[in-house]
Amino acid sequence: MSIKTITITGAAGQIGYQLAFRIASGQLLGPGEKINLKLLEIPAVLAALNGGAMELADCAFPCLEAITVTDDASIAFQDCDYAFLVGAKPRGPGMERSDLLIGNAGIFSIQGKAINACASRNVKVLVVGNPANTNALITMANAPDIDPGAFTAMMRLDHNRALAQLASKTDAHVTKIKKLTVWGNHSTTQYPDIHHATVNDQPAVNLVSLDWMKNTFIPNVQQRGAEIIQARGLSSAASAASAAIDQVKNWIFGSANNDWVSMAIPSDGSYGISEGVIYSFPVVCKDGTYEIVHGLEMNEFSEACLRASEAELLGERKAIEHLL
Repeated sequence: MSIKTITITGAAGQIGYQLAFRIASGQLLGPGEKINLKLLEIPAVLAALNGGAMELADCAFPCLEAITVTDDASIAFQDCDYAFLVGAKPRGPGMERSDLLIGNAGIFSIQGKAINACASRNVKVLVVGNPANTNALITMANAPDIDPGAFTAMMRLDHNRALAQLASKTDAHVTKIKKLTVWGNHSTTQYPDIHHATVNDQPAVNLVSLDWMKNTFIPNVQQRGAEIIQARGLSSAASAASAAIDQVKNWIFGSANNDWVSMAIPSDGSYGISEGVIYSFPVVCKDGTYEIVHGLEMNEFSEACLRASEAELLGERKAIEHLL
């Protein structure tokens, strides 16, 4: 039986901690797949990370073959099959967004180079650390020997949040909602789109008002992260870890029949979105790959929302273009 190597960066943080246990228990690859788990952190928190590694060992997970704790990216990404890039520089008081982008560029360029040099040629990379889309772009740019399609950014959290909001409004279970999309950036310019969605096989737009969609649903999904911080004093951790696993699991094993998922991927120009950004599209996953869903009709409102998120991503790219 093959052993899969899975790398988590920022593994001592809240999301990384949650991810490690879920992955080690078999939630990502299933109970029959052995895992070599590599945990990367900065030197200052290695002691805390070692404590987490002790806990992982104490769980005696049948799937967990080995644990590596390191602050060396080349060790962390050696033979990596799946990478969850969670660790990122947080935005500090008075910090401009451009400063945050440049600060993270240093982190993700190093990790991109390590992936390029050390990881499996078939690696799958999910960037979770914010600003996730542009951090994924930086990582990809520093790994020229890896297929650009191997680099994605977290949008499943937004997709899941949108599912939950629509399910609550329509008094339906989340599993009864199909073909919902969250377009664009993993930020407040994202566009949660229900125009093609169905709830119990009924068009979602026939079940809710236009006012609710525009003035409640969309801003609630866009600002859900801030709402959670205000409520619990901490950012989303368990839901983020769960969504990260959902996104990569679908990527590996496929999305549901007659449905699609939202993934931030390198734009190929679909829907008129500029190439050279990592943008969330509706995709169908099959056989370890993904394909953008084409031919969806866009009204004027949707078109404007897509362009707003594209403009933000182009602005982010411009801020770090000299580092690509």
